[in-house]
Amino acid sequence: MLLLYALQVDIRIVFYAAFIPALLALAIVLLVRERSPPSSAGQKVVHPRELPGQYWKYLVAIAIFSIGNSSNAFIILRTQEVGASVLTTTLAYAGFNLVAALMSYPLTALSDRRGRRIILLGSCVVFLAAYAGFALADSLTTIVLLFLLYGVYQGSFRSVGRAFASDLAPEQLRASGIGWFSATVGLCQLIASLLAGLLWDHFGHAAPFILGVGSAAAGIVAITVLLWHENQAVNP
Repeated sequence: MLLLYALQVDIRIVFYAAFIPALLALAIVLLVRERSPPSSAGQKVVHPRELPGQYWKYLVAIAIFSIGNSSNAFIILRTQEVGASVLTTTLAYAGFNLVAALMSYPLTALSDRRGRRIILLGSCVVFLAAYAGFALADSLTTIVLLFLLYGVYQGSFRSVGRAFASDLAPEQLRASGIGWFSATVGLCQLIASLLAGLLWDHFGHAAPFILGVGSAAAGIVAITVLLWHENQAVNP
């Protein structure tokens, strides 16, 4: 925001400048000391069947929800379609990321106290509301506000979703549980983006967002039904 809006720096320079914090992040990671796993851990072959059935029910529910969650590029296109300039679109996207960053910790911390499922369901409802708005709204102001609202979903779904996956997996398989969760979400979003592109080209901007609304509604039902008996408290 400072470089683009206040200092009127060319957008290419912004990308070059992003290289600096990337190097700093790499330097910080290199200084982190990681605990070595027990020597026997390296000899164990992890098989997906070792993950409990409740975990796989959770992944099914997440897949149903995510199959309509297309790339954020379609929201950017929607923002430009209602008349936003490149600068306004960039600032809206920066605001979206700011909201996501600010909301991620408190919502994940809340899930530690109140349970994962209720926070996860809340983020799914926010997604549904935002996508419905993207399909129906034609005002630039409304679209930008919806973009910021969407940041609440972005800041909670992945973090709380990973934490829930970790809770449902045995302690020795938590990393694998998070890996399967991330793979499921990533693959479903790839499929969703391909479908969204086809729907946008053939039926207009509202179609991919309507797909997202439908998958979100189905996902909310799936999470509620498949995880109905799941303990809301975080596993010890």
